[in-house]
Amino acid sequence: MDQRIIALFDEYTHAPLSRRDFLDRLQQLTGSAVLAAAALAALEPGYAQAATTAAPASGGKKLQEETVTWPGAAGVTMQGYLVQPAGHQQHGAVVVIHENRGLTPHIKDITRRVAQAGYLALGVDGLSEFGGTPTDEDEGRTLIGQLDKDRTLTNYLAALSYLRQRPDCNGRTGCVGFCWGGALANRLAAHDPQLNAAVAYYGTQPPAPEAAAIKAPLLLHYAELDDRVNAGKDAWEAALKSAGARYQQFVYAGVQHAFNNDTSPARYNAEAAALAWGRTLDLFRQQLRG
Repeated sequence: MDQRIIALFDEYTHAPLSRRDFLDRLQQLTGSAVLAAAALAALEPGYAQAATTAAPASGGKKLQEETVTWPGAAGVTMQGYLVQPAGHQQHGAVVVIHENRGLTPHIKDITRRVAQAGYLALGVDGLSEFGGTPTDEDEGRTLIGQLDKDRTLTNYLAALSYLRQRPDCNGRTGCVGFCWGGALANRLAAHDPQLNAAVAYYGTQPPAPEAAAIKAPLLLHYAELDDRVNAGKDAWEAALKSAGARYQQFVYAGVQHAFNNDTSPARYNAEAAALAWGRTLDLFRQQLRG
């Protein structure tokens, strides 16, 4: 697909660009309404069709799932999708941080993948204060833009505290975030000294001084063609080096932002996704097993 089309879609999903303006510009790039519709179908997430990890009732590896709540910032009741291996053992815990459309079926699938790997996995609904993630993906994107960054950070820090207090947690916690969630994973690493591992997929970077507070090993996944996110990559790496932080950084050649998202055919790259996921699970094995 023309890189200009992918860049336009990235602008639409991350900047205040109306759907009407986006579709007008998309049609200009493709040359016709028919080609614009085909491009959009390849770009827009098809979350409900993309689940690859069976839900507990669907015959996959035995998992337990439930909806849980915990107190967040300023009286907000946070909610999330909690999944873990069946049984009565303790596990390391992982907060799964969604992209900029909320706790979608795709992110719930990621949460189940983490649980299948042997962890207590919590997919946090960052839109809890608005009543939860809406079914309309564009509405979810709009609501994400209305969140207060510091209050959101507090809500996710509270999720980590909630997990540590559960009897089925071994006391070790990590996080993995994608896009909007990748940026937040970086911030959690800088603001939670008890965190044991943090993984950021194509997430923008915090201010450089925050690197000095990071205690947990940090794993950074970037897409080579993701100019917007990569603009801050080198400065963040320099800050991490200067702070003596433990980190690994990988740039996946020839792939797009959201290369892990198998609901977006035009951007998903199975080879890079598998490699990054293997590296993510390696870090969790090293840091979260009791």
